Amino acid sequence: MANEFVNDIANLEIPFGREMLIQDVKHESGLQMMRIRLKEGSRFTIFDIDNDTVNKLKEILNDWSNND
Repeated sequence: MANEFVNDIANLEIPFGREMLIQDVKHESGLQMMRIRLKEGSRFTIFDIDNDTVNKLKEILNDWSNND
């Protein structure tokens, strides 16, 4: 995408030989998103999420990980 500044936050190896790259993306317009790139073999899935979605996802992941 044009006029965006991307910084890698984390690169995780996840189960079944997959990789997850998490990036901070700032657009020239001031819009800031978190980009999550999943790599499965030669296939990529990429999605950008806003701050509200990140916070909702954080709650869901926290609840799930603490639910033994």
